[in-house]
Order: sequence, then structure tokens, then C-alpha cells
Amino acid sequence: MQRPETLERLRHGQAELLVIGGGIIGARIAFEAARRGLGVALVDAGDFGGATSSASSKLVHGGFRYLPMGDIALVRQSQRERTMLLESVAPNLVRPMPFLLPSYRDAAKGPGSIAAGILLYKSLAGRGGRAALISQTTARRLVPSLRSDDLRMCGVFEEAETIDARLVLATVKGAAKAGALVLNHARVTGLDLRHNRGGAVAIHAGDDGPIEVHARYVINAAGPWVDHVRRLDEPAAAPLVRLSKGIHLLLPLEDEWKAGVALPLGDGRVSLGIPWQGMLMLGTTDTLFTGDPSRVEVTQADARTVLEEASGFLPREMLARDRVKFEIAGLRALPAGDCDVANARREHMVDVSRGGLISVAGGKLTTHRLIALHALSRVLDGRLGLLVPDSSRLPGTGWSPRIAGAGLDFDVADHIERLYGDEAGRVLDLAATMPDGLVRIHPGGPDVWAQAAYAVEAEWACTAADIARRRTTLAVRGLLNERIAARLAAIAYSRGRGAAGIGAAKDWRADSSDSARAAQRPGDHAVRAGSR
Repeated sequence: MQRPETLERLRHGQAELLVIGGGIIGARIAFEAARRGLGVALVDAGDFGGATSSASSKLVHGGFRYLPMGDIALVRQSQRERTMLLESVAPNLVRPMPFLLPSYRDAAKGPGSIAAGILLYKSLAGRGGRAALISQTTARRLVPSLRSDDLRMCGVFEEAETIDARLVLATVKGAAKAGALVLNHARVTGLDLRHNRGGAVAIHAGDDGPIEVHARYVINAAGPWVDHVRRLDEPAAAPLVRLSKGIHLLLPLEDEWKAGVALPLGDGRVSLGIPWQGMLMLGTTDTLFTGDPSRVEVTQADARTVLEEASGFLPREMLARDRVKFEIAGLRALPAGDCDVANARREHMVDVSRGGLISVAGGKLTTHRLIALHALSRVLDGRLGLLVPDSSRLPGTGWSPRIAGAGLDFDVADHIERLYGDEAGRVLDLAATMPDGLVRIHPGGPDVWAQAAYAVEAEWACTAADIARRRTTLAVRGLLNERIAARLAAIAYSRGRGAAGIGAAKDWRADSSDSARAAQRPGDHAVRAGSR
């Protein structure tokens, strides 16, 4: 359904459930509710997955990191969810990735701790939790760049990596396919709720103007803005969460890594090195953030911290500041409290206000399906049977038989199938209608021009940033320049007016200028969108 029709139905209809926030949790709530027959609307102030859900470490955890917390139940729960995402829900978007766990001389975790952790994980995790101690030679074969000096022991355990923004998008598609109305770039500005008797939600949809949506139930899944939305309902509401900033840096990767690296640090964190989309992603920090969530950014101090911590397992010549191609800053919503944010539990919270606003925050991407059902249970109240997450494959996942015979370069074919799954044939069909549909947008990357058009016509992209950052991988590869940004913005404008419904007043030149400036200043590559 295109944007004008969605707006018309929202203006003149009534939703049984309105979900505020189109990150992974909000999208999954909308999907699970719609497939159970509820009339659902999903809105986001920015783009779907535009904030925390596209600023993650790109990992679907098996639960290894929860062992030191003694949370055995969470380890087992994470294992089950990871297996389901890998095998059933999104097999092209969630792929296995082993991780090395090295122990260096004078490191925070000695060989004894590493060995104990590997053995405990192996005993708890079942078939999805393969773990072992390996030789230095094997470790270097998996990660050729790994520092071998002073390496005393190395373990390996199973994890999985994902393209987080595309996983959100696939979930939104699932919700829409099940009947949900979905609308991005639509900011909630007011709430007038009457507990269990419905209420009105004021929304400003950019160039499309203000609308008022009537809904019986409202779930607030606005991530870092969850307390902002709560105050629209109750101005004096005490904070439910505090925010922790985590950053990631993307650098070129010359060697072929067959595993990631997790180096334990002294403060309970780990320094990560992850081969992702042909690049090396390093992270992450965990620092208290008290500012405006829309202005979170990577500082020079943040970048120095990540690069310095990565030197614990990588040679310093790989970690020069000028090798950084892209920077991501995101915010975690953690339970309000007094302890250091790095030591705060990553549990999710569900709160219900006097007016009936259901707010959900926190948790991990790995268990997003279970978190969504917990929030949704406050609406369903047992009326529709047992709450079991749907384990069928999401739209735009799986595999396409058409890719093999398309005559594409190997990296382009693999890239399109990875991003679009069983929808890859639709991208090829659209490419056939364009003179340069299968031409690379940038010679240094695998994205092609048909993807930009498809992003607008079939994936709700409204701006150049939507296309470059979350529908393709142009931005994260550091390939977005002013010329490309201008054409992406023009595609969003021209195709959006007839397809995605961008208002005629949209100045695509300003959009391209903003995108190009972000491409030219790595420090401005922070994720800045979300439900607020």
C-alpha cells in the first residue's frame, strides 16, 4: 500500500492497536498483532529501524556474554531464538559466525576464565552452542589479522551476524502483508487516551501534514524516546529508562576473516571485531547519555577509545583514524537506576500508565520476538490463545532461484540475494525497466541503481538517507558522495510522488545536500532518526 492510501485510511478509520516506533520491537509487535487479526497501525517519526535498531553490533547472540551474569535461563532463551532466526524466520539475513575469545598475557581474563567460560557455554547451549579451545594456528587461519604476540589461549564459540536494518524492514513488510498500516516519517505529537475505551493520537506526517488517529490501544515502542512519548500521556511521568551510548566504526578489511573476535575488557565489556558486509566493524562503548537522543554522535574521544581497545587483538597499523570509513552512534534503553550503565542488566521493561498507554523498552535484538509478545500480552489478555511467536519466514528473506541465471558479477548477485531474499526477482524486474538498473551505484560497492528505485516503490524509502543508510549499504561502506546523494534524492522525489507519496513540497536538493555533508564528515555519521 502506498503512502497516500495509508494516510487516507488512517485519517478516516480506527485502529484497534496503534504502535509508536518502527524499530525491531515495534515492528514485531505490529506483525504479531496483525497476524492475529487485530487492526494495526505502525508509525515512526523517522525511518523504520532508523535509530537503535540499525546501530546495533549486528549480532544475534547465543547468550555467551550472559554467562558471567549467571543468567542461565537467558542463555537458553537466546539459543532458541537464534536458532529460529537462523533456520526459519530470516535465513538470508541471519547467518552463523564463529567468534574467537582470545586471552593475552596481562589481559583482563586469563586462560582459566576463558576455558571455564567455553566449557560452561558448551554444556548449556545444546546443538546451537558449539564451543571449543583452539590452537594459535587455527585462530590465525580464522582471523589472519589476529595479534599472536603474547597470545596464551584462544577459544571459539558460535554466534550469528545480521543486517539489522534489513531485518527490521523484513518485519515491517511482514506486518504490512498481514494487514497493518505502516507509516514512517510521521511523528506523534499528542496523546489523549481513555483507559480501555480508546483515544486519539495526534501525528505530524511531514509534508503530508497533521492527522489524528483513533485507536483502542496504544503501545509505545519508541526506544530512546520512550519517556518522551510517556510524557505526552502523563507530563509528570517518572523516567522508565536511562540511555547508554554505544558506537561502532567501520574500516576496510583486506584479509578474509572467517570469524569475529571478542576480547574481554576489565570493566565487564568486550572489544569486538566483526567482518560485516566486506568491512571490519569495531565496537563498542557503553557510556551514560543524557542529551537529546536525536543528537547522539560519535566524538573523537569515542573513536579513540574503540581503536585503542581494538589494539588489544589487532596490529595498530590497521587502526589508524584516517582508515575509518563510517561511524555509527546508537542509544540503548536501560532500566533506570544508579549502577554504572556498563553493568546494568539488559532486561526489557513493560509499563502501563493510568490512561492505558503500554510502554516497552530495553532488551536485545536476539529476543525481540519474545519481548514483542510480552508487550502485546497486555492488549490481548489471553483473548486470542497462547502467545507463541510466528516462526514462518518473513517477506524478503530466504533465497531466489532467479539470481543464479541473472548474469551478475558474483559480489552483486550475492549482495542482492542477501538483502532481498525471495524478493530479489522483483528487483531484477524493476532493473529491466531502467537503462542502468544493474549498473553499480559506486564502482567500489555491490549496490545497483535498481535497488534505489525499489527502495522507494516497495520499501517506504522517502529520502536519500533512507536509501543509502538502511535500504542499501552505500553509506556504511563510505561510498556516498554528493553526486550519488543528489541522484538518490531525485529518485526518492520523482518515484515517491507517484509511489511512496512524498509531498510535492519536498526539496530533494536540500535532502541530497544533507546526505552528502554526512558522507563527507565521518563524525556526523551517527544514527539520528527514530520515534520521538
